[in-house]
Amino acid sequence: MDYETWADRQESTTVTVDEHDLEVAYYDEGDGEPVVFCHGIPTSSYLWHRIAPELTDEYRVIVPDMVGYGQSAMHDGFDRSIRAQEEMIDGLLEELDLESVSFVGHDLGGGVGLRYAAHQPDSVSKLVLSNAVCYDSWPVDTILDLGLPDTVEERGVDGLREMLRKMYRNTLYGDDPSDEFVDGMVAQWDSEEAMVSLSRNAIGTNTSHTTEIDPSEITAETLMLWGAKDEFQPIEYAERLEDDISDADVVGLEEATHWVPEDRPEAYLERLEAFLSE
Repeated sequence: MDYETWADRQESTTVTVDEHDLEVAYYDEGDGEPVVFCHGIPTSSYLWHRIAPELTDEYRVIVPDMVGYGQSAMHDGFDRSIRAQEEMIDGLLEELDLESVSFVGHDLGGGVGLRYAAHQPDSVSKLVLSNAVCYDSWPVDTILDLGLPDTVEERGVDGLREMLRKMYRNTLYGDDPSDEFVDGMVAQWDSEEAMVSLSRNAIGTNTSHTTEIDPSEITAETLMLWGAKDEFQPIEYAERLEDDISDADVVGLEEATHWVPEDRPEAYLERLEAFLSE
């Protein structure tokens, strides 16, 4: 599925975050127990395009664009940190009248899931963390650089898109990454507003928002489904989470980097379906 097709299947609603009314775009298909997917930076809900649609026969699948990303609000003037994204998730689930969900988070989305599961234990029945930010594992140098306004301004829209395209090509596993995936990942960053939004997203990467929580407070059954070759969020962090969360297991997928849903979609889906059905 290409990015345009994915975007056409999204809906939108308004969610209040820190007293700001913000548009949130989200994919919502299927029936059954709800499963929420949350992406990271610099991706969008399209990260899950190989995974989410495959679950809709058994589950109601909800995949938002975080605020500041994708087709959600990108204008200036609001916080995009994972603390704010947690508030967005809480507001979206309230808007959709969902009391408890299984939550699947990648990268920053995993950090959102950690916070949400710790703060709202009754709202998360199962938690899946994939190459998630946690403890003081983040931000990485590439994202810190993007957060500097001068850096983004100097590159311009075309330069920024080319930099991101190169980053994906260099960090996906294997020698022949999918053009469809790379094109979909950079599609959202196509304007001056989007370029500024990405910079704001990057500067909002606050380590305190993961170091302030205690993973031992998480009661949800938890799976760390991790790309074993990740240079951004090494699997050792998953193993640390396994030690700190009372009901948790690590599954490392070989031949997969940070972008594990794209590198190993069949293996990822198989492990995810097994966990959700337990």
